[in-house]
Amino acid sequence: MVYSVPLIVFMDDVSGNISKQWNKHHAVYMSNANLPRRMIEKEFCIRFVSSSPNAAPMELMRAMKDSVSDAAASGVRAWDCKYNEDVILEPYGLFFAGDNPMQAEECSHGGVNCNYFCRTCDVGGPGVYKQSLEGYNAIFSCGNERKPDETREQILEQFKLAVKPGATSKLSKLLQKTGVRDTATSSILNTIADMGKKLRAKTNNTGAPQSEREIQKKLEDELEELLRGRTIEDTINPLLGMDGVNIHMDTPTEILHTILLGVVKYMWGQTVFILDNKKLLDAFQTRLDSVSVNGLNVADVDAEYMVRHRRSLIGKHFKSLAQVMPFLIYDLVPSDVLDAWTCLGELVVLIWHTEIHDMELYLVSPRPEFSF
Repeated sequence: MVYSVPLIVFMDDVSGNISKQWNKHHAVYMSNANLPRRMIEKEFCIRFVSSSPNAAPMELMRAMKDSVSDAAASGVRAWDCKYNEDVILEPYGLFFAGDNPMQAEECSHGGVNCNYFCRTCDVGGPGVYKQSLEGYNAIFSCGNERKPDETREQILEQFKLAVKPGATSKLSKLLQKTGVRDTATSSILNTIADMGKKLRAKTNNTGAPQSEREIQKKLEDELEELLRGRTIEDTINPLLGMDGVNIHMDTPTEILHTILLGVVKYMWGQTVFILDNKKLLDAFQTRLDSVSVNGLNVADVDAEYMVRHRRSLIGKHFKSLAQVMPFLIYDLVPSDVLDAWTCLGELVVLIWHTEIHDMELYLVSPRPEFSF
């Protein structure tokens, strides 16, 4: 019997030790998405893959991709304790978890500061367009879906521009236009662009008879040396060519920073500012301390801690606050602030149900054909 094993791959930066406040390491973990939800997040069901303070995230992902692809090509022999027989396991990447900046990097995307700020589609545009009525409304509609093959082509186009005059500005404009920035190749592109700028500046200052063709030939030789015997395609983000993976679609929105540490956190800051100005924080703390936690799936609500450390709360605090705030501030804040909290409470519940639905949808949806 041959079984497919969907893998949840997680990567993010973590603190590597306790002797320093922050010693940045990138770490990769995997989980078996076939496990039931009550088990999937338990520590003994999460597999440590790799960690490094020096290797770039895409270098770690390249090793992960090669490992999974090799295992899928040959199969992993295992023992089925239920049916008492040997079986073959074929792993594949189901989706890639992490925070939004890391997921953008996995998609070779420049992040939210780009004109085209979405790693999944091409929604957005120049600032003038987004500030217009048409452009602003378009932000709330899905754009054309990004394709891994198209992203690879745009990265290859960047290599063509890197050897031409004015490469730095051209690469910057192309990033603004497409939102594509591949961290796996950006250091090579920057090195070639800087070298070309110096060669052309030296030619202009000395008047040496060095043609543009000669300069581009030197840049191409330097590029070949930087590649160290590999092709350009071999250096590009490995997830863009991973079998069975559409990385633009397989990076689900990370809820913690997007919602709880995003809009909920900012709304909380504005609300406590209003309460503090009105000298109503004590009344709010009393109500929060007496609120029933039945149905919140939390052990307790520490009202004194939340108010005292109101500028330093974390995700679990905001998850509880989003569900109870309308019942605590109904007569303490303006009506528009109360309405905003009511909408946030509904949003958190909807996202929770959507997250469960998306997980189930990932597991039952047909996967792309493999080409091992």
